[in-house]
Amino acid sequence: MARDLLKRYIWVVDTLRKHRHITRQMLSEQWKHSQYGNGQGMARRTFYNYRNAIEELFGIVIDCDPATYEYSLREDDTPGDRSLTSMMLSSAAMSNALTDMRDLRGRVFLEDVPSAHTHLETIVAAMKEMKGLRFSYSPFQRSRATGVRLEPYFLKIFRQRWYVTGRSVADDVVKTYALDRISDAEIDTGQSFEIPRGFDAESYVSDSFGIVFDSSRPREVQLRATSRQAKYLRALPLHHSQSEQIGDGFSIFTYRLRLTSDLVEEILRLGPSVTVEKPRELRAMVVDALTRTLDNYKQEFEDDKQILS
Repeated sequence: MARDLLKRYIWVVDTLRKHRHITRQMLSEQWKHSQYGNGQGMARRTFYNYRNAIEELFGIVIDCDPATYEYSLREDDTPGDRSLTSMMLSSAAMSNALTDMRDLRGRVFLEDVPSAHTHLETIVAAMKEMKGLRFSYSPFQRSRATGVRLEPYFLKIFRQRWYVTGRSVADDVVKTYALDRISDAEIDTGQSFEIPRGFDAESYVSDSFGIVFDSSRPREVQLRATSRQAKYLRALPLHHSQSEQIGDGFSIFTYRLRLTSDLVEEILRLGPSVTVEKPRELRAMVVDALTRTLDNYKQEFEDDKQILS
């Protein structure tokens, strides 16, 4: 019953997110046609009980505009949309949707996140208990390391892979490890730790794109995008610092970011529809990557040009 109630709370939040502003009567009509309504609208008392429970459980406030009697989720300047609560709500909303899709097998295709099934539970438990981890690690470019000891500070998911970041006990530096390259992970019950005073995980990752976290100075990055590509960047910003200046047939997107390999790879992924305006160092990094890529094809380049012509 408790699990069913949670799904109902999530349905209310998800419906408010989709509609942005909705009256109680309209919400009741949506409820009637949902899997929870059984053809009946949502009673006023039920809505108010759910509203209070949602604020208590998730810290999400549902406001009412007295002029229009429309309800909406309260917007604020906190990083709530990037928070764990937001991710859990989104995942749960997806789970609700997938429940409705059981009869659509073979017609709905999802991306797998294999590392979510590997050691995630162990690492979360270690983080909660403030205990260290021991594991073996097999990076792609180096030999396998055994007996790695890590004080896990935080987790991050990026491009379908989970990563754990913390202090490497052996090196006394903060390092990041991909969960799908970890094996034999276990909690080191004899190794307790405290996160250093002044270390803030959100600040640590805020100026980076991806999972490369270095000590370089964040720079102002400007990308020139075609008007078509600009629509995609508006819908799914590259970074929370994104701002836009619209021009004639193009847009300039500005960010505060460190110049990392992850950022270069993302710009290359966007292709010719995006050009680095500044800084010049980032332009040089992108040009270098493009040059090395072209070098891989140089030998057959002329033959391929003739085939295309």
